[in-house]
Amino acid sequence: MSTARTRPSTGTPKRTRRLKRRPIGLHSNGMLMTPEEFDRRTDFDDRYAYELIHGVLIVSPAPGESERDPNGELEYLFRNYKKNHPSGSVLTRTLSEQYIQLPDGRRRADRVAWIGLGRVPKPREDVPAIVIEIVSNRRRDRARDYEEKRREYLAAGVQEYWVIDRFRRVMTVFRKEPAEPAEVVVEEKETYTTPLLPGFELPLATLLEAADDWKKRPSTPTEPK
Repeated sequence: MSTARTRPSTGTPKRTRRLKRRPIGLHSNGMLMTPEEFDRRTDFDDRYAYELIHGVLIVSPAPGESERDPNGELEYLFRNYKKNHPSGSVLTRTLSEQYIQLPDGRRRADRVAWIGLGRVPKPREDVPAIVIEIVSNRRRDRARDYEEKRREYLAAGVQEYWVIDRFRRVMTVFRKEPAEPAEVVVEEKETYTTPLLPGFELPLATLLEAADDWKKRPSTPTEPK
């Protein structure tokens, strides 16, 4: 006969404490992830920008004013073309801060444009016809914009990749073969036109001036000079 005593049940189930997952942020740089894991996460610290490159999470500073303002000018040109130009309906949609779906990663583009879809794009399925990057001054990012992203975007099916370089005062357009020429360099005072958007005109100086204005503003005692 057993003499062991048992504690009487209180009728209240024991609660287990669930640990709260730490949000994705600067400390997450270098974390290994699959594209599916990246897509499921929604807890990103919005003070930073994120890309998944060959399964590695890269955390970068969010775009500054000298990048966001030219991007806004570019959006205005696109939307004005869509609304007011006779051929504007060929431009389906344009979005900023859009992820490009790659087999082993997710690239964040400053702006994309879908062309000729005839419906609202499905961003995870429809490859944008045009992808645009506004170059930052970090050497690591410049190499990615000009080399790595060019190869990846064109391989993914992007028709034109525009690299707007406010430091060199040029825009370089890379085109998917068999389009000719495969590379076009637009100088500061030139206006770019593309066969993808008949009648659309991009005066590069307008974008560069928007970036320059932020350099000219007077600093306040609380701002770094």
